[in-house]
Amino acid sequence: MYNYFLSETDRINALLAEGAPMTLKELAQRDIRRFKASRKYRDMLTGEAYYIGRHDILRRRRTAIGEGGKTVEIDNLPNNRIVDNVYRTLVDQKVNYLLGKPFTLRCGDKEAERRIKKCFDREFFRTVKNIGEDALNCGIGWLYIYLDSDGSPRFKRLRPFEVIPCWSDGEHTQLDYAVRLYEAIRCEGKRETPVTFAELYTPEGMTRYVYEAGVLKEESPFKAYCRLDGRGFGFVRVPLVAFKYNSKELPLIKNVKSLQDGLNSLLSDFNNCMEEDVRNTILVIKNYDGEDLGQFRRNLSAYGAVKVKTVDGSQGGVETLNIEVNAENYKTIIEMFRKAITENGRGYNAKDDRLGSNPNQMNIMSMYNDIDIDANGMETEFSASIEQVLRFVFAGDLPEYEVIFNRSMIMNESELIDNIIKSKGIIDDEILKARHPWA
Repeated sequence: MYNYFLSETDRINALLAEGAPMTLKELAQRDIRRFKASRKYRDMLTGEAYYIGRHDILRRRRTAIGEGGKTVEIDNLPNNRIVDNVYRTLVDQKVNYLLGKPFTLRCGDKEAERRIKKCFDREFFRTVKNIGEDALNCGIGWLYIYLDSDGSPRFKRLRPFEVIPCWSDGEHTQLDYAVRLYEAIRCEGKRETPVTFAELYTPEGMTRYVYEAGVLKEESPFKAYCRLDGRGFGFVRVPLVAFKYNSKELPLIKNVKSLQDGLNSLLSDFNNCMEEDVRNTILVIKNYDGEDLGQFRRNLSAYGAVKVKTVDGSQGGVETLNIEVNAENYKTIIEMFRKAITENGRGYNAKDDRLGSNPNQMNIMSMYNDIDIDANGMETEFSASIEQVLRFVFAGDLPEYEVIFNRSMIMNESELIDNIIKSKGIIDDEILKARHPWA
């Protein structure tokens, strides 16, 4: 199977071996086709869809076996499609736990610190937080770096399912080139036409194409990323930085989709059972005066009554075939599904019994254990990505710096303050002040 993560050099060598040398444009065309047909792309779309509430349950139909053993859709039975979006809660928990508060960059060089603060403003922190959401939903998020009119670095978030990377190494740390495929509206007078554009990014610059019927047609010529005294300049590397959820670039939805679907199905089935009554449930008819059961159903729905008769001494009547619905069973299984989603997604339950009975700091830390472990891995990936961003900001050698992610966690403030007071004289006052919850 073709691997669209091969480096450009490996691809060219493979194609030459086949006797079919290709240009970079032709390689990009092939990358687009392979990526759009890949499971990775479908997983990205699934993660995005589930986050905004478009779950598979919304396409569910009530079916039965019809004539000839074929499955047919039944439209006269309750067909609730309920979405209990625990997945979105997990994503929001993780994003806000690690990135809800702006991270801190400490630098010993005052001039370097000034440059960092100028670039890493509130807009940048918001962009990184949104990229964190992309990384969870799609396994990877993308930050595009460009220069404004003053020559200062600026940042733009790109949607993960629009970016097709070509990595130069197996660890996916360095890009040979990348393609961004996106849809836009082209206005020609009063006419609006949807167009698919493709932007090919290399270290030297960017070329824009129109992608149509699997072919790239040049829209605008090669353009350098910046110009000085009439000359175009590029970067040392492609100005795209990947922010990964994990080293495998697997989205969170891969861990919990089947459980989320099961929870939605249970809730929908329970609601269906509750809505079934004598007008749409199973009926046992004795000596019905008529043959058309469809007409019988319509009369029952319209009038709430049915006409029966006694035949040859046999008493006529109508009985319902009821199925007992045990609400407690549903409640137990639904809670099991919710707990399983939280555990497999490495989140936490904000209504945990440990917070109500004895909310000491040890119990709080125990409740946050899973999400803390997951955040550690995500923090490692994001720290490496922030270093790449800083290399663009400083255009080369980096000053010594430290990245501190300020995690959002419930805490027992009175217990922490009491421990700080007891530590006075043992630990430096500046450290104690930094640990104080009100500082």
